[in-house]
Amino acid sequence: MSFSFLIFLSVLQGVTELFPVSSLGHTLLVPALFGMHIDKHAPQLLPFLVALHLGTALALLLYFHKRWIALVRGFFSSLAGRHNDDGHMMWALIIGTIPAGIVGLVLEKRLERIFHDLRIVAIALIINGLLLWVGDRLQRSRAHRLPEKLTFRQAFLVGLAQIGALVPGFSRSGLTMIAGNAAGLTAEKAAEFSFLLGTPIIFAAGLLELPKLFHAPGQLGDALVGGVLTGIAAWLSIRFLMRYFEGRGRLASFGIYCAIAGAAFLAWFMLHPQPV
Repeated sequence: MSFSFLIFLSVLQGVTELFPVSSLGHTLLVPALFGMHIDKHAPQLLPFLVALHLGTALALLLYFHKRWIALVRGFFSSLAGRHNDDGHMMWALIIGTIPAGIVGLVLEKRLERIFHDLRIVAIALIINGLLLWVGDRLQRSRAHRLPEKLTFRQAFLVGLAQIGALVPGFSRSGLTMIAGNAAGLTAEKAAEFSFLLGTPIIFAAGLLELPKLFHAPGQLGDALVGGVLTGIAAWLSIRFLMRYFEGRGRLASFGIYCAIAGAAFLAWFMLHPQPV
């Protein structure tokens, strides 16, 4: 892997993992569009991807570290019988993590094999864009409602939305933000819950494959550089998105982008079929 390609993939992963535009979809589509071949069987690829996930997870933990400290304290207080908002939120995050965690362990590899056809990935990106646009419109139509504290049932349903991101082209953060909006959260609170909810999943994805990183000592340098670059890109992305949704930012903007980009990708790969 060339150093320029390493930088490209690292930054692409760090940005698209958190923007509601599908990181897996872009990681498959963008390099192929520019003729950058990713050898899925290359020994250095898996350690590199592990490092990218860990870089993203560490960026999330760093940005929300004060929030996580409060959540952990609230969790232990709730175990002692002292009910509080932070403890409630921590339990909501635990419940919301369960669906995608179980389904991901069982079906992720099978889903990845099914969606090797880049045209299908492009179609999924278009659908992702339509969902973001429709979800934003529905949220705007309920703008007069006050945001609610998530019930455990609502947290579970938001967690179910993460399952859709196992399909390349669908965005984990986008789907969970839409689900959070549907539960009555403001755009800012839905974004925060989405990022908090995604942290254990992204971190676990890296940790599960961590031993393989140390089985390829010759690739540790590339993996370390990639993880750091991804972490920086992810931290900047979180900072931008939280400010974006604190203002008048809309998911519909990302939805329009996904629909247009997906249509362009689809047209290109229809004219230029890729080897499966």
